Amino acid sequence: MKALAAACLLTLASALPVVAASPCQPGEIVVKFATVVSPTDNPKGIAAQIFADRVNRAMKGRVCVIVYPNSMLYDDDTVLQAMLQGDVQMAAPSLSKFEAFTKVFRLFDLPFLFPDIAAVDRFETSPAGERMKSAMVDRGLAGLEFWHSGMKQFSANRPLLRPGDAAGLKFRIQPSAVLAAEIRALHAQPMSIAFADVHDALKTGVVDGQENTWSNIYAQKIYKVQDGITETNHGVLEYLVVTSTAFLNAMPADTRSQFLGILHAVTVERNAAVTKVEAKSRAAILADRGTIRSLTPDERAEWVAAMQPVWAEFRTDVGPENLAAAEAASRVSEPTGGTGG
Repeated sequence: MKALAAACLLTLASALPVVAASPCQPGEIVVKFATVVSPTDNPKGIAAQIFADRVNRAMKGRVCVIVYPNSMLYDDDTVLQAMLQGDVQMAAPSLSKFEAFTKVFRLFDLPFLFPDIAAVDRFETSPAGERMKSAMVDRGLAGLEFWHSGMKQFSANRPLLRPGDAAGLKFRIQPSAVLAAEIRALHAQPMSIAFADVHDALKTGVVDGQENTWSNIYAQKIYKVQDGITETNHGVLEYLVVTSTAFLNAMPADTRSQFLGILHAVTVERNAAVTKVEAKSRAAILADRGTIRSLTPDERAEWVAAMQPVWAEFRTDVGPENLAAAEAASRVSEPTGGTGG
């Protein structure tokens, strides 16, 4: 009986995530930063770990940040409620995860709005973009910084060169009314599936295709279970670093100022590095014999035309003034094949 009990305990222990001993000291403000990605090959994961390291060096004795990667604590569908309950202090969900709190971030899911990350950056640092960070304060969430991930690419279990190639397929998306409308505009079926489950869902045929950044496609080995990746650059994946207003306001003013200053410095640095991170992942896919297809100008124009009606459907939700500001930021850039970053 004792042997059976010991075996059961061993099985349970092996099923639980391995959490390293806390590096925090008694008396420090402990900040649990939950992410769903790797800390080594994803722009968000890299930025979160750099932020934690810098805070822990510069603010030792006052603040201690612990990053919990790969959905170790929560996934992006549950982390915001956990934050409001005080179980986690920071996260950086993709903008579509805030649907229950505000509709304004639907702007970032509009297809072919931003031609590149430089345009996204110009919009986010504009007055309109800065105002968006406070869109959820009355719901208890404080937006701190936008973090770039990269431009999104389509893939499927068959080549995608024209919009009609997607017809009838099932595409994995994040929970987002805009993304669902985008897929339906292709006469395809959207299916919301957690990021951690995407590879297996593609491998087993639960879904036929997906959209994501180069770094996510590479890290999750999505290219190994797809016919190929089409370099569409049709959308952007952005994150918002967020905390609860209760936690932020409870920090001493000088501590809060230094803490947010470090976060801003890391944001500027890592957002500027996203192009290189994405290019590295794209190159790694090719080096591992992944297939990447480029669109001709005519083919790209067909994708843009097929998805353009989505804009009208969500213009009111995102705010016409915000859409105008995003379009102004985008006009400075010209669409390019590029590296998706």
